[in-house]
Amino acid sequence: MGESKTVHSALVTYISMISLLTLCPPFVILLWYTMVHADGSVLQTYEYLKQHGLQGFKNIWPLPSPVAWKIIGCFGAFEAFLQLALPGKRVEGPVSPLGNIPVYKANGLQAYAVTLITYVSLWWFGIFDPAVVYDHLGEIYAALVVGSFVFCIFLYIKGHLAPSSADSGTLGNAVIDFYWGMELYPRIGKSFDIKVFTNCRFGMMSWAVLAVTYCIKQYEENGLVADSMLVNTVLMLVYVTKFFWWEAGYWCTMDIAHDRAGFYICWGCLVWVPSVYTSPGMYLVNHPVNLGTQLALSILVAGLLCIYINYDCDRQRQEFRRTNGKCLVWGKAPSKIVASYRTTSGETKSSLLLTSGWWGLSRHFHYVPEILAAFYWTVPALFNHFLPYFYVLYLTILLFDRAKRDDDRCSSKYGKYWKMYCEKVPYRIIPGIY
Repeated sequence: MGESKTVHSALVTYISMISLLTLCPPFVILLWYTMVHADGSVLQTYEYLKQHGLQGFKNIWPLPSPVAWKIIGCFGAFEAFLQLALPGKRVEGPVSPLGNIPVYKANGLQAYAVTLITYVSLWWFGIFDPAVVYDHLGEIYAALVVGSFVFCIFLYIKGHLAPSSADSGTLGNAVIDFYWGMELYPRIGKSFDIKVFTNCRFGMMSWAVLAVTYCIKQYEENGLVADSMLVNTVLMLVYVTKFFWWEAGYWCTMDIAHDRAGFYICWGCLVWVPSVYTSPGMYLVNHPVNLGTQLALSILVAGLLCIYINYDCDRQRQEFRRTNGKCLVWGKAPSKIVASYRTTSGETKSSLLLTSGWWGLSRHFHYVPEILAAFYWTVPALFNHFLPYFYVLYLTILLFDRAKRDDDRCSSKYGKYWKMYCEKVPYRIIPGIY
């Protein structure tokens, strides 16, 4: 069993674990209740809870219903089936700390297309009404809270008894193991990758499916879809399409290549993504804001531009790595730093660090358009309530924390080369400011 260091200190880990385990489930339920039943007003929910106390909170909390379990079960099984059955190109992930190379089948875009076409067809031909999903949303979230917790316990036990590769091991403490995860690449059998399923095929896919659900629900309620809802849905769908288009690139990021499969990442993808990430659309269902063509188009174009820049940042770095620096970046030869480092097994390797193009602006510039894109698909809700903007705020905190964790990891990996890199690219995220 390989030992591994956690990125945060034990105390920080304990505090964040306990708060995540205790605060997030009720938050998801309160978010849903506020958006759907309290007009999106935090104050209204607060007044209700102040008046009715703990009993009021119990009244709000929906019980996972058979319908909810059925919807989750069918969706999960359908996505698992597509992940295994659809053809795709064989893709190798980055070499793990212990020298393993995970192999994937890149069929995300196909699965995404099949999922959306199937979902819309079921509605179009009157076989299944997506409004049912919206009407049972609270029960679905309640079921996901319980179900994903059970799933994480399964991952913990599997990590102890039957790890899929040598990239697993205990951090010497059951709670930390449960939270940060035991295994880097857990699989069921040889080809069913659990992290691809939870992060991509369940989490990100549910985002797109729910975005469509909210749109259809508003259409059924009002007989038409407000331009605000259209802008929100189109931007979210384009963003998720970009994600699946680039899915093989995602498999090289921190989420997959460094964070183990534990409560932190799996619960986030199974519960947090379908609830918090989709919340601007959830709000718009009952708040059909009319923006007018000019404003709607302006927001749409700005949002599309941000998603494109976010994609282009990732593409630029991927191209640079793939050609080993022998490519053009913004029409010129790229400037770079050759950094050598030692692996855990003691051999010396080298990496190229790109210091021009988007990556010359700041070390994590791609987070700027990502946060702005989230702002643009929330802003159709206008500013009557704060809650729709919670996702933008959360994303900002998440990405700033991730940039810091990534920088700390690179600093200990590359040492003096990282110092040189930071002198060349001094800003972490926002050029000229931070």
